[in-house]
Amino acid sequence: MSVLWITGLSGAGKTTLAHRIAMRLRAKGIPVILLDGDVLREIFGIGIEQRHDRNSRLSLAFQYAHLCRILTQQGVTVVIATISLFQEIHAWNRANLPDYFEVYLKVPIDELRRRDPKGIYRRFDAGELINVAGLDLDIDEPELSNLVVEFQPNKSIEVVEEELLSIWEAEKINESKQF
Repeated sequence: MSVLWITGLSGAGKTTLAHRIAMRLRAKGIPVILLDGDVLREIFGIGIEQRHDRNSRLSLAFQYAHLCRILTQQGVTVVIATISLFQEIHAWNRANLPDYFEVYLKVPIDELRRRDPKGIYRRFDAGELINVAGLDLDIDEPELSNLVVEFQPNKSIEVVEEELLSIWEAEKINESKQF
């Protein structure tokens, strides 16, 4: 089983892509659990108004990673959409998660501000929020992602979805040939 870890800043399209990938994998008969960082924060009792400093976010990211490991041990593929932009978590995931596949949605801040589906950037600008990843909270861009999706205004989600699945499937085939 695999973990497809889809990361990027708020508004990058992580959840949308994760839902589409999970649907496609299920259609192929692959047992999938979809995890979303927003939902997981609710489950773990961390609301939008609560602590989002680096240490709290890193601790939460490790909880997500450990949950992914437990779920894959149950025989399912996990697709997770989460910001979790820390080198520590990327390294831990590579060392500890089976068939870890990292996707980084790299979208410029001005495009994220334009999208702003949760009003996070607007609220930050109004002084209502602090510790916003990519603004006043430093992030670590992934260095070894299996796929980096650079924002292109005319690139459809369908194209990104196909690219991701094609690369993921090719890597799984290559890994199985090594054994």
